[in-house]
Amino acid sequence: MSIFNKKLNPSFFGILPFKQPIDRAAFTLILVLIVLTGLLLLGNRTAPRVREFTWENKQIGAQDTGFILTFFRPMNHSTVEANLKLEPSLPGKFSWAGRRMAYTLKDPAPYGVTYTLKLAEATDKYFGENNQNKGTPIQPFSSTFRSRDRAFVYIGVTGETESRLMLVNLTSSEPKPIPLTPKDLVVTDFKPYPNSDRILFSATDRSQARTGGTITQELFTVTTGINPQSPAESTQPPAIAGRIDKLLDSKDYQNLKFDLSADGKIIVIQRVNRHNPGDFSPWILEEKMPPRRLENQQGGDFMIRPDNKSMVISQKQGLAIVPLTQEANPVEFLPKYEQVLGMARDNSAAAYVKYNTDFTRSLFILDNQGAEQEILRIPGSIIAVYFDPRKNKDNQFQRLYCLLAERLKTADYKEQPFIAAIDLKKDGTRLVGSIKPLLILPNQLDTKISLSPDGLALIFDQSVTAAKPSAGNSPRNDSGQSIATSRLWLLPLVETSADTSQPKMQPEELPFAGYHPRWLP
Repeated sequence: MSIFNKKLNPSFFGILPFKQPIDRAAFTLILVLIVLTGLLLLGNRTAPRVREFTWENKQIGAQDTGFILTFFRPMNHSTVEANLKLEPSLPGKFSWAGRRMAYTLKDPAPYGVTYTLKLAEATDKYFGENNQNKGTPIQPFSSTFRSRDRAFVYIGVTGETESRLMLVNLTSSEPKPIPLTPKDLVVTDFKPYPNSDRILFSATDRSQARTGGTITQELFTVTTGINPQSPAESTQPPAIAGRIDKLLDSKDYQNLKFDLSADGKIIVIQRVNRHNPGDFSPWILEEKMPPRRLENQQGGDFMIRPDNKSMVISQKQGLAIVPLTQEANPVEFLPKYEQVLGMARDNSAAAYVKYNTDFTRSLFILDNQGAEQEILRIPGSIIAVYFDPRKNKDNQFQRLYCLLAERLKTADYKEQPFIAAIDLKKDGTRLVGSIKPLLILPNQLDTKISLSPDGLALIFDQSVTAAKPSAGNSPRNDSGQSIATSRLWLLPLVETSADTSQPKMQPEELPFAGYHPRWLP
């Protein structure tokens, strides 16, 4: 029989018989996708573009450590890295994941600056129009973002500002104090929220301050009117400054020291039962939750750790790390130390103080791996410690800023306070500190210092106590003395030259009368 007279079998041509409609649809879809992919690979002549820039039109803070660029097509990494421009410069490093490029800053961006990101002449991974290995140039991209304004808050001491929270924005064209709290509240302490949009503060009604003092102080929040439009937050309309909400009253408990977690979600406050003074313990206050007692804890001074899950609290036999949440580790004891004065923002290290038998005090750095190192021993006091957010090339902390007081060799006991920088260097496996005095503060043991979030300036107060005790509602320092007046100073932290051990810096007096200044995050 002739082959032409036989009935043809579809499998003769290698084509499977698709008896089901779904099989035919799947096969058709595969063919269409193959054709489209071929057209994209061979015929695409459009320029690659930036699809998303996470910092576009945003305000970044010290906690914003890097941005992401997302492209429509896979890019030639080296051409992108060579042609990406940031003006002013922000040193950092690149990393890639598919079409996403991450740029991580080496140091926090200086505050109060507008930055421009530009990208041109970078190419994609595909061949160009003439099949050359140069790739297709990107469509030029340009975008701007800002760092947060350089602003701080303090407590006023004179006239209409007395005992009120005052806000100053140094980035504005005409910096002037803005009152945040009303005249009828006497503010005693405060902590800014991480977005700078609110401030947590304790205060007493002025009519009760003469008799009640801190016994009747209550806990409030107040809006600052600042809306930073952070990259991690959804855009919110700006709130007016000065809107106050009460968080805790003083009806049944006295409200004493408090602290705010780094994420702004947890408040720890020391409370004393008015009817039972032995009932003295920390309480936890979370947003939209009733306050709850931290069981089996009393202790004294405390500080919430940057992990937002635990705190360090002083106890009779040293310090303890106490969990605030169920996810945190169990209680850990640090019997060697008496105080915690500072913590690194990334929770990698903390600064602890040890009292020595020879009446000196030692400053220890304890990292999150349990390694400890004595950095400083001084015959006097260690009052405040800040970790410089700027790190060295190995991503290690390179400097501490401290408020210290050295005991003078006089007949009566006197201490000389001063601000110092301690440079940290590795000597083998040891961490060594080299101290550099920055500024002497004669007779200013009650000075408060605050390091700016970008690490470029210190702000501090210089108060003068009243010769005679004044009314109960007047501003008072930590020793309970009435403050007659107080000046505020700004100390720029510039790099020192290699041929001198003394920094070339001078403090600048600010035209505001106040005390207890703190930078906004």
